[in-house]
Amino acid sequence: MKTLIVLLGPTGVGKTALSINIAEYYRSCIVSADSRQFFKGLEIGTAAPTAEEKSRVRHYLVGMLDVADYYSASEFEQDALSIIEEEHKSQDVVVASGGSMMYIDALCKGIDDVPTIDEKLRQEVYALYEREGLDPIRSQLKMLDPDFYNEVDLKNYKRVIHALEVCLMTGKPYSSFRTNTKKYRPFNIIKIGLTRNREELYGRINRRVDTMMAEGLLDEAGKYYPQRHLNSLNTVGYKELFKYLDGEWSLEFAIDKIKQNTRIYSRKQMTWFKRDKEIHWINLSEINDSDALNQIVELTRICN
Repeated sequence: MKTLIVLLGPTGVGKTALSINIAEYYRSCIVSADSRQFFKGLEIGTAAPTAEEKSRVRHYLVGMLDVADYYSASEFEQDALSIIEEEHKSQDVVVASGGSMMYIDALCKGIDDVPTIDEKLRQEVYALYEREGLDPIRSQLKMLDPDFYNEVDLKNYKRVIHALEVCLMTGKPYSSFRTNTKKYRPFNIIKIGLTRNREELYGRINRRVDTMMAEGLLDEAGKYYPQRHLNSLNTVGYKELFKYLDGEWSLEFAIDKIKQNTRIYSRKQMTWFKRDKEIHWINLSEINDSDALNQIVELTRICN
């Protein structure tokens, strides 16, 4: 049976190394489900696969967009499915790996067909957000789609903004496009979740941030400082260093905030993933990558 192994988990847990081991075992490729790695030029801050790693295994959907490009979960769903269909013509197993929750759900379950947002409208809404914050956007959403307003995390600016964009673009409530119907996939999906003990994971996150800084993350952020308003750059690692470049924060404080916000994001990822009962969990604090690979191979054999 044609199979998609989806390797997921919080940032810093060790997905990259193990995904490469899995892909090498099956002589497969890796489809990235990390929304930050879609953009070229952000290799350090997104911990994108290195040239050496990409020489070992074919990687798809890494570094294919400009930071100014718009790319939705719906577009990702279609692109990823096309790649998987083509790869399955010559091999039984394809690997997908990432920690972007919505994109993984789009790949495995499908996403509702929400209209593409006009770029001019998107710029206008984000300009309002930059000028006045989230409150006026929440107010408009409450008026245009009270049902979604009552269920959305009102602190999640990306979701609030996107819902309002859809309302303004279509003249219909965003909630009217959400059917939450799981779509058919012509392959078996095996979800593997990686975790570590919290103290160990936090230590890995802190060390990774230090490594990124040593590798030139500040220079990478500085390169894109004039474009800091773009949605692709409103992410952990860059937004804190932009505060430093603005003169608001010291560099030491900005680095500490990157570590803190990355740890917070890892908790959000785990909260999201733990809702999914289809995930088979592996604790990398308890076994090494070699034993984890053996477990995944055996699980794949049993599930097929």
